[in-house]
Amino acid sequence: MTSPAAEDAQYAQVLSFPNAAQLRRRVPPLVAGLFVLGFAIAVSVRAQLGVAPWDVLHQGIAHRTGLSFGLVIVLVGLVVLLAWIPLRQRMGVGTVLNALTVGLIANLGLYLIPAPHALAVRIPMLFLSIVLNGVGGGLYIGAGLGPGPRDGLMTAIARRGHRIWAVRTVLECSALVAGFGLGGHVGVGTVLLALTIGPATHAGLRRFHLPVRDEAPEVLGE
Repeated sequence: MTSPAAEDAQYAQVLSFPNAAQLRRRVPPLVAGLFVLGFAIAVSVRAQLGVAPWDVLHQGIAHRTGLSFGLVIVLVGLVVLLAWIPLRQRMGVGTVLNALTVGLIANLGLYLIPAPHALAVRIPMLFLSIVLNGVGGGLYIGAGLGPGPRDGLMTAIARRGHRIWAVRTVLECSALVAGFGLGGHVGVGTVLLALTIGPATHAGLRRFHLPVRDEAPEVLGE
């Protein structure tokens, strides 16, 4: 019987050189997941009840530097990639696309989604953002083409025998503390997102993960 930690470790497997058939199977969920994730960020911002911990950090940096929110998401992602080096987590197609596009997709979502004033609308939007984070994370990580910078930290650490939901929660809470110190928007939604994005992503991975064969030479992180 597979242990929970071993089950989670499979989500860290990445195809380095997928062939055409693999790309046809895996690129659609990858792209769909990135769009869902970008809009999840935008929905949480528009809910105005507190954003996810990483986005608290992004907002804080944007506030301090004057850079746009989406550009900060991209730049922070590139910096986080440096932390992959000691963890021996390698990039995939999904890594590059995530790092370069999620911030822009979030900006698109912010442009398209109006900011509601009624609390009766904002609260459901907050819960919707949690669901979208789980679905988006499950789709694009589960495609097996490489996690994004932040989720790469999660899967790389999980590969060393830790539960994905626990690792994600620790990382989210660390980003929250740093972002709050920089002036990012913290609210009741921030606490809720910090505690639920990890389990939601784990659930999404269980639902959408496309297995990578153990014997495939292109599996990374071994």
